[in-house]
Amino acid sequence: MIKEHCTVVFADVTGSTRLFEGRGDELARKIIQHALYSCANVIAQHEGQVVKTIGDEVMATFPGADLAMHAAIGMQRWAHDDREMCEQALGLRVGLHHGHVLAEESDVFGSTVNTAARMVALAGSGQIVTSRSTRDAVGMSLQERCRDLGATSIPGREAPLDIVSVTWEQDTSDVTAVPTGPAAAHSVVPRQLVLEHAAVQLTVSDHASLVTLGRDADSSIVVDGECVSRHHARIEFRHGFYVLVDQSTNGTWLALEGQSPVQVHRGELPLLRNGYIGLGKREAPGGLSTLSFRLEDV
Repeated sequence: MIKEHCTVVFADVTGSTRLFEGRGDELARKIIQHALYSCANVIAQHEGQVVKTIGDEVMATFPGADLAMHAAIGMQRWAHDDREMCEQALGLRVGLHHGHVLAEESDVFGSTVNTAARMVALAGSGQIVTSRSTRDAVGMSLQERCRDLGATSIPGREAPLDIVSVTWEQDTSDVTAVPTGPAAAHSVVPRQLVLEHAAVQLTVSDHASLVTLGRDADSSIVVDGECVSRHHARIEFRHGFYVLVDQSTNGTWLALEGQSPVQVHRGELPLLRNGYIGLGKREAPGGLSTLSFRLEDV
């Protein structure tokens, strides 16, 4: 075995299970192969090397973190623009980590590979997740695309690992970076989520609970606004964080304490600290379509 320094990237096609169930094995496999081949092309354009494909996932290595992050951004942009991916409601989630690996023949092994695999598992559809140490290894223009997500536990590691998400949209002028440091949420601290809208208050302490928001009468919190969808958004507890997931027509606005609102449209963002959520349009706190939320230590 040879010890090498590189960046490991995993890219996983999301929505493939539904695709196989709805379109049949043969057609679904062709669509997945189209996605993996396209990802391989982006990887090659950034001096990367495909190590292997596993089902609906591709694994690659890059000589540097900058090249790997540019490739991750390129893959997400391709998936966003590709007609087949859009028509089949498919997406990509990407995870990467920079460090030492053990190379043997055409494969790589070691803790860097395991950490990169953990990064892609933490990512949602349309998201790129990496470690803060990988962020620190890239140039400033790429660092400005990163938002701090706090810390998460990694199997086999004693200390929690600080992680970040990477924005990949062409224009980041409206992206609000989430500051690092003690103000950010830390996944090792048990917390409950308190949501308030009008006269309704909902406390979520059961991490298995799914909170639904929208006009539908069966929603956990019913928000009746002209721009609000029936099933507008949901909040999940995932890997130590409460995560806001938009599934609406008009999008959702998330404002964390001390920051301007950021629009989430068919994507997701973690609720790192107290703030408010606007369904369908940007409103001030207390508006008809807004909910306030806070995180409390249990």
